[in-house]
Amino acid sequence: MASKGVVGMANKGPSYGLSRQVQDKIDSKYDPELEQILVEWITRQCGSTVGKPESGKMGFQAWLKDGCVLSELINSLFPGEKPVKKIQSSTMAFKQMEQISQFLNAAEKYGVTKTDMFQTVDLWEGKDLAAVQRTLSALGSLAVTKDEGTYNGDPNWFFKKAQENKREFTDEQLKAGKNVIGLQMGSNKGASQEGMSYGRQRQILQHH
Repeated sequence: MASKGVVGMANKGPSYGLSRQVQDKIDSKYDPELEQILVEWITRQCGSTVGKPESGKMGFQAWLKDGCVLSELINSLFPGEKPVKKIQSSTMAFKQMEQISQFLNAAEKYGVTKTDMFQTVDLWEGKDLAAVQRTLSALGSLAVTKDEGTYNGDPNWFFKKAQENKREFTDEQLKAGKNVIGLQMGSNKGASQEGMSYGRQRQILQHH
């Protein structure tokens, strides 16, 4: 088990300076309680065939990463014709991303707004799993609101969440978030990572 964790970390690669801080801010918005609700809802909605993830952010990402569970979920919410025609598990990156984008297109058709929509890389590369939670919460709220007889779960799960979210961020917090992103963009204009590592290599060669 331990070796699996090491591989996961190696694949992610190091994050430097401000980008690390920004990533920490994003990570801190990920809600473990909401994860439990979403897992419970998705398994009720799709049935036992989708299985259950290991608890925690990495497990949640791994469960949804190939887009199949998400596609099953969105299909289960449409009372008539199903929007995702082909759901096929694949180990190929582009196939998995394609399946995720089919889910996103169908979610938009269902009524999820663009501001509530995660980007494929948010899930596939684990860049912003809080955004994935946001999309799924919006989807749950819509399903409860539409009341088309397709929603399986406790209707209080999502109404409560939507109301809480509105109070989560003050103007000051939002401004602070923008400042951090602005600083990060500024720092990207400086030396690139390649340039820095090239400089280090030259120093090493000169010492020999």
